[in-house]
Formats: sequence, C-alpha cells, structure tokens
Amino acid sequence: MATSFSHEDPKIGVLDQLVGYHLRRASTVFASDFAQAVAGTGMRQVLFGILSIIKANPAINQGNVGRALGIQRANMVSLVNELVDKGMVHRETSSEDRRAFALTLTAQGEELVALCLANIREHEEHLLADLSASERETLIGLLMRIEAKEA
Repeated sequence: MATSFSHEDPKIGVLDQLVGYHLRRASTVFASDFAQAVAGTGMRQVLFGILSIIKANPAINQGNVGRALGIQRANMVSLVNELVDKGMVHRETSSEDRRAFALTLTAQGEELVALCLANIREHEEHLLADLSASERETLIGLLMRIEAKEA
C-alpha cells in the first residue's frame, strides 16, 4: 500500500536542515510584521533604516549611510531625495567635504522614527515572545556574525 500524501502538512525534506531556508522564512515573517507595524506611515524598511542611521549620526555623510546599509550610491540618491521631499530629512553641503551632503532629521523625521520604532518594538515583542532576553541577544549575535561575512 502506498504512503498517503497530506496536502495540509507536507514534509519539507532537506529544507528542514538548511539554515538559509529558515532565515528566509523568518525574514518573510518579520518583513510582513514590519509592514503591519508601520502601516499608514508611508515607511518602508529601507527608509526606516536610513532614518535610523541618520538619527544615530546627525550630519552624517550620505555616502556613509549608504555604506552602512549596503545601498548603492545611485539608489541612495533617490531614497534620500524621497525623504527630503517628504520633509523627513534635511540635506546640506557637508562642511567637511564640499562634494558631499550631510544629512540630519527634521522634527517631522524625528517624530516618524519614534512612532515607527514604538510600533516595531511592540510587534517584535509579539513575534519574539517565546524567546528569553538571553535567547534574543544570542539570536542577534549569531545573525550579526553571519552578516559580517558580507564585508
């Protein structure tokens, strides 16, 4: 007699042993949750990343923001233009390098980062509720070690 196949709970075979598979699935869950957390704000992950880097480094060079986030120069220009047009970021010629732009958050940008961060933290708390504080730190540390391989 043949083994029956259940369409409701199929085995995933070798995928169960592949870290990349599980990272991708977890990333999808977090990306969807991020979208829900910031719904209605006009924010996307890449924009939130840029705003967060600028908040932590007022007057940072636009190129340094792109390098920190792995964003190519051409893409960075259009993303910063979008944030400037939305009134979230102020861009001025850098006093250190007249060929570069220094970026700072506007008051509106500061408010948006604070709002989004509060919502994101609430959603992450829900997603990570089954992990202890120590497990969360370990998870972040392990992910950072993998990320460091890119450099």
